[in-house]
Amino acid sequence: MYLNCHSYHSLRYGTLPLETLVQQALACGVTSLALTDINTVTGIYDFAKICRKEGIKPVVGMEFREGNRLRYIGLAKTQRGIGELCRLLTARNCEGTPLPDQAPAFGDAIIIYPLSNVPQQLGEDEYIGIRPSELNLLVQEKWKRLLPRMVALNPVTVSGKREHNLHRILRAIDLNVVLSRLSEEDCCRVDEYMRPAGELLEIYGDYPQIVANTARIMEACNFEFDFATPKNKRHYTGNREGDIKLLTGLAYAGLKKRYGEKNRPARERVDKELRVIDELGFSGYFLITWDIVRYSNSMGFMHVGRGSGANSIVAYCLGITDICPLELDLYFERFLNLNRKTPPDFDIDWSWQERDVILQYIFDRYGKEHVAFCGTNVEFKYRSIFREVGKVFGLPKEELDGLATQPMELHDDNAVVVAVHKYGKMLEKFPNQRSMHACGILISEAPITDYTALEMPPKGFRIVQFDMHVAEDIGFEKFDILSQRGLGSINDAVKLIRKNRGIQVDIRDTTLSKGEKRCNEFLGLGQTIGCFYIESPAMRGLLRRLKCDNYPTLVAASSIIRPGVAQSGMMKEYIFRHNYPDRFEYFHEVFEEHLGDTYGIMVYQEDVIKVAMHFGGLSAADGDILRRAMSGKGRSLSALQRVKDNFFASCARLGHSEELSREVYRQIESFAGYSFCKAHSASYAVESYQSLYLKVHYPLEFMVAVINNQGGFYRTEVYVHEARMSGAHILNPCINKSGYETTLYGTDVYLGLMLLQGLEGRLAEGIVEERERNGDFVSLEDFVRRIPIGIEGVQLLIFIGAFRFTGKPKSELLVQARLLLVNFKPEQRMPLLLQEPAKEWSLPKLERSYFEDAFDEIELLGFPVSCSPFDLLQTAFRGDVMAADLVNCHKKEVRMLAYLISRKHVPTKRGVMYFGTWIDVNGDYFDTAHFPDCLERYPFRGGGCYLLLGTVEVDYHFPTLTIHKMAKLPFIPDPRYSHDRDNQYKIHQQIREDVSMTHRKPYPQAHEIGLPRRKMG
Repeated sequence: MYLNCHSYHSLRYGTLPLETLVQQALACGVTSLALTDINTVTGIYDFAKICRKEGIKPVVGMEFREGNRLRYIGLAKTQRGIGELCRLLTARNCEGTPLPDQAPAFGDAIIIYPLSNVPQQLGEDEYIGIRPSELNLLVQEKWKRLLPRMVALNPVTVSGKREHNLHRILRAIDLNVVLSRLSEEDCCRVDEYMRPAGELLEIYGDYPQIVANTARIMEACNFEFDFATPKNKRHYTGNREGDIKLLTGLAYAGLKKRYGEKNRPARERVDKELRVIDELGFSGYFLITWDIVRYSNSMGFMHVGRGSGANSIVAYCLGITDICPLELDLYFERFLNLNRKTPPDFDIDWSWQERDVILQYIFDRYGKEHVAFCGTNVEFKYRSIFREVGKVFGLPKEELDGLATQPMELHDDNAVVVAVHKYGKMLEKFPNQRSMHACGILISEAPITDYTALEMPPKGFRIVQFDMHVAEDIGFEKFDILSQRGLGSINDAVKLIRKNRGIQVDIRDTTLSKGEKRCNEFLGLGQTIGCFYIESPAMRGLLRRLKCDNYPTLVAASSIIRPGVAQSGMMKEYIFRHNYPDRFEYFHEVFEEHLGDTYGIMVYQEDVIKVAMHFGGLSAADGDILRRAMSGKGRSLSALQRVKDNFFASCARLGHSEELSREVYRQIESFAGYSFCKAHSASYAVESYQSLYLKVHYPLEFMVAVINNQGGFYRTEVYVHEARMSGAHILNPCINKSGYETTLYGTDVYLGLMLLQGLEGRLAEGIVEERERNGDFVSLEDFVRRIPIGIEGVQLLIFIGAFRFTGKPKSELLVQARLLLVNFKPEQRMPLLLQEPAKEWSLPKLERSYFEDAFDEIELLGFPVSCSPFDLLQTAFRGDVMAADLVNCHKKEVRMLAYLISRKHVPTKRGVMYFGTWIDVNGDYFDTAHFPDCLERYPFRGGGCYLLLGTVEVDYHFPTLTIHKMAKLPFIPDPRYSHDRDNQYKIHQQIREDVSMTHRKPYPQAHEIGLPRRKMG
C-alpha cells in the first residue's frame, strides 16, 4: 500500500534513514514497500538489500519534482524500468531538458500522478494517486469517473510530529530562509507518516477498487537486481579471447623491455599472473588502464601508478607502474587472487595541471553513456549542523560563529540554543548534499543510466548518484584517476631545466636517481624540503634517525611514518633494530627468513600475508583474506573468526606452541589494521627520489617549480628560503620580468605576480599577456595606458617595487600614479601609432627607511624579501648555539634564537604537546619539543622569532631541543606608521607559521609495545 516513501536521501526533505524506514514498515505489518526518493535513486540498492533481509518485498522508483511541484511518481516494474526513469532525470540534470508535465510512455515503469497534475489522458501504465485526505473529493463526478485508474497514495516522509519539525528545519536550510518564512507548499503534510497496514486498508475500505489497483501495482513491480555480476566494461577488444591475446602480447613485449629475453623468474611470474587475470575475466580492466596510460605517454605526461596494482608484474610490463615486484618481493596475491571476485583497483596519479586532460580522454574514448565519476554523500558535520540549524532559528552571525567553533559545553543554555542542539543531534550523519568523488571513475559495460541517474556538477564531468561503497556493492570497481602537486613540481622542474640550462633530464628513468650517491647523502641528512612525501619535519627526522641512504630503507620509512604503523609501536621498534641490529634476536626463524630486510618487523600489509603463509601455513590467498578482514575490509566478524580459527589450527599442525602462535597472531592483529601497502610505499619512494634528484642537481629550477605548484607541506616563504639557500637571488615581482608564476633567469628568481595578496588573478595574467603582445612597459604612464587597472592596483604594484626599473623611488611613483589616474578615462587605453614620451613631473624628494620595503613585502607577500626576519628584530643577539652544532650538544642546556617555520600538534597521555621546526640566523633547520607543562607557561604566540632555552636530546643521530622556556621577541615598529602608534605593530601579525593538527590516539611508549627481542619456542 505504500507507493511513495522518502528516505533521507531525498536531500533536505526526508527524515528517515533507510534502516528506520524498513523497521517502521516491519512494525506496521507492511509486506511490500516502495522507495521513491525525490529526483534520486541513491538509496535503492541498499534499500533492496535491507528489505530482502527483513522479508519485505522492495519496490523502487523515483519521485519527479520541479521545486515544490510534484509532477509524478515513477515505479520500476523491472531493472529496465529504473534505466527508463534515470534517463528522464539525466536529461533534465545534464542537458537542461525540462521535466514534461506528463511522463513519456515507458515500457517497464508505472507512473502515478497526484491530483494536482492529472493529464488529459492516461496511458496504459499510468494511474492517479489519491491521499486519505482527498477521498472526500470522490463525490465529485470529474473524479468519480476516474476511480478505476486510482491508487492509494499515502506518502511517508516523517515518523511523526517531532520529525515533522526536523523536516521543516531541513526545508528551511534548503531554501535558506528562517522557519517563519516557510510556506505550506514548501513542506510535506503532517500526516506523511507510516500507519499500520490494517489502518490504511480501513481508510480506503469504501473503495476496494483503489485497494485492488494498489496491490496490483505492487505485485507488478519486481526489482530483481544481480549484485554479483561485474558491471564494469568487460572487454577492450570486444571479446574475452581478443583481450587476453592483446594483453599477453603487450605483457611479453614489456617483459623484454624491462627484463631482457632470458629472465626466467620474470617470465614465469608474467605467465602465472596472466592465467589468473584471464580466469577472473579482468583482462579488459588491465587493457583499459593501459590505454589510459598509453594516451598519457603520447601527450608527454608523467604518471605514477601506485597502490596494490604495483604488486603486478604485468602492470609493470605494461608501463602502468614503475615498481619491479621481483626486486621488492611483492606478492601478486595482495592485488589479485582467485578468492577475489571484484576487479583490481589501480591508483594512478597525474600532475594536477594535466589530470583534466586525462579525464576528458576517458569520457571521450569510452563515451558519456558509459563513463561517470563516482558520487559521494556529504554529511552534515558538527560545525555545519549548528551553523545551519541556528541560521533557520534566526540567530545572528556572531552566535552562529560561536556555535560552530566552540565546544557544546560552552554554548548558551537558552531555549533557542537547546532547540538547535536537539535538532542538530538528530541531523548528525544525515546526507546534506551530493558531491563528486575525488578521483573514482566508473566505466560501465551497459549504459550507466541503467543503474543511476546522472548529475552535472560545476566541474563539468557527470557523476552517479551513489557513492563508492554502493558502486562496489552492485558490481562496479572504480578507476582512481588522481592528481597531486608533487608530479607538477617534477614536470615543471624538468621544463625549466631544459629552458634555463638546455639540459633534457629523463626523469622517468628511475635508475637515474635511486642509486645516486649525492641523493642518498641528502636523504640521510634529511635535506628534503620540497620533495614529495619526504619533506615534513616528522619524515625528515625519521630519515636522519635511520641515516637513510638507499631505496629499500626509504621504502620502509615511507611505510612506518604512517600514523597506523607508528600507532602499533612498530616504528619505534624498527628504528631501534635498524640502528642496533646486534641487540635483538629474531623470535622465530620464519621472521628472520621472510622479514629479514625489516628486522623481523611487519612493516607492510604484504608482511601479514608472508607471516600467514610461512609461519601459519595458509595459502597466499587466505593470507590476503586475513589482511583484509583485519583492516576492516572484511565482510563480517564471523568471516574473521573463521580465518582466525584456521590460522591457529594450521599453526598447531605445524607444531608451533600455543604461546608462540598467540604472540604472532597478536602482532598481526595489532598491525594489520594500520599497515601500509609495500607497493604503495615503493611508488611513493620512487617519486621521492625523482624530486630529490632534481633538488640535488638542479636546486633553483626545482624550488621555482615547487613554488609555482603552490608548495607542499610548507608555506611559500619556506620554499623561497630554500631557493635562496641554494644560491638564488630572490627578487620582488616586476611588471617587466615576472610572469604570473615565479620565473627564473640564470640565478635570478623573480617572484610571480600570483603571489601578491590583493592582486586579482585575471589582472595579473592580463599584465603578462599585454607585455608578451606589445613589449615591455617603458614607464608607469605607459603601464596605466595599456592595462585596465585602478589606483589601488597600481599602488599595490608600486609598494612591492614592480616599477623599480624606472629608477624612481616608491614615494615619487605614488604621487605620479595619482596625477595620472585622477582624470584618466578608459577610452584612452588604446595602442598609439607613435609612443609619446612619458610626462616628467618635478616632485620633492621624499626619504624612505630601508625597512619600509620589508614591511611592504610582509603586507603584500606574507614574508620579507629584501632582508631576513632576523634583521627586523630589536635585539642584535643571535643565540649561543647554531643548528649545525646541536648534534654535538647532547644533554646540554642551550640558548638559541630562531624563526618559527611550523609546529605540529601531537596528542600524548599527559596532554597536548607540539613539535616545532625553526631556522637559525644561518638559515639551517632544527626541531624542538614542547611538552604540556612547558606549553602551559610558555605557549606559542604566532609567527616570528623566539628566544629558546632548552636541553638538547640526540635521538639516533637526530638532535631535538626540549624546550624549558621560550619568549617571542619583538620586531622593530613599522616605520611606515612612525606617526600612527595604533598601526605600528599591525602588519607584524601577518607573519605566519604553518600549524598542522593531529587527530589520533597517543603513540605507545617503548615499554608498551611488547615486541619480543629474544627467540621464542
